[in-house]
Amino acid sequence: MRDLILTFAVALGGSLVVALAGALVLRLLRQRSVTVHIGVLLAVTVLAVLAGILDAAWAMFISAHDLQVLLLVVFVAAAVSLAVALWAGRRLARASMWATEARERERRIEASRRELVAWVSHDLRTPLAGMRAMAEALEDGVVNDPATVAEYHRRIRDETDRMASLVDDLFELSRINAGALRLSLASVSLGDVVSDAVASAEPVAAAYGVRLVAASRGWPTVRGSEPELSRIVANLLRNAIGHTPVDGTVRVTGGHDARGGWVAVSDRCGGIPDADLPRVFDVAFRGEAARTPRRSGGGGLGLAIVRGLVEAHRGWVAVRNVDGGCRFVVHLPAG
Repeated sequence: MRDLILTFAVALGGSLVVALAGALVLRLLRQRSVTVHIGVLLAVTVLAVLAGILDAAWAMFISAHDLQVLLLVVFVAAAVSLAVALWAGRRLARASMWATEARERERRIEASRRELVAWVSHDLRTPLAGMRAMAEALEDGVVNDPATVAEYHRRIRDETDRMASLVDDLFELSRINAGALRLSLASVSLGDVVSDAVASAEPVAAAYGVRLVAASRGWPTVRGSEPELSRIVANLLRNAIGHTPVDGTVRVTGGHDARGGWVAVSDRCGGIPDADLPRVFDVAFRGEAARTPRRSGGGGLGLAIVRGLVEAHRGWVAVRNVDGGCRFVVHLPAG
């Protein structure tokens, strides 16, 4: 019984020394990765066992032959444990990074959602108040001359169209965010898509004194869904027209490279501040004058929809400043 107590005391003493040293090392390495912490923890465990065995052998409680056997067993177990620790540590590190990124993404989405609700509420409240005032004026007979009545009717119709466009953008964005977007992929000529989009945007551009110029050749064939591709180009054109001054020009070009086809829309907006460039495609982001309705009547969702639709096609969209304006480039897989 006395030998057992002595063996326990000797093994405990050696193990405690290693454990305390390991705790100090872990404290010094508290800023390091999960893999390092798991590796150190397992190394401390193995060394604590080894220290107990060596102390017991030094106290003559273990024979030389038994010591060799135990050291071999500890060495094999240590090698396997450290290998497993390295593998598990890397997996845990990746999972931890993914969880951190997921939480950060959730925070950004929630902040974006609150911002969107605030801005959409503003964009709906303002025209609704105006429409209500004009409708009450017409109903009460405050306005009765034909010209003013016709003007009120026109303004009510314009505001109704604007709100309908905003609701349509919200619906499209909700489909994208909910993963409910279903694409019918086929080989599509970007030239045909751009031609139709430019023809539809011409009256709006003419009304604001903006020229639309599209390249006549060099258009690639991409793999995509034609309705969604048309929406992408239309949104880019609407954004460019809305930010280009009178007598400015919006240019649409396209081409292809080793990775697929691309279409670019360049405007004369004067450029975007460098700090705002990463946020251009965020939901409801409209720069410093975010609460000031643009002449294009957008709700700040057009570019967010563009990014969502492009990514649904496994492509990417980017923006950069050019001389006197901005250039939006959409890259899509080859058809």
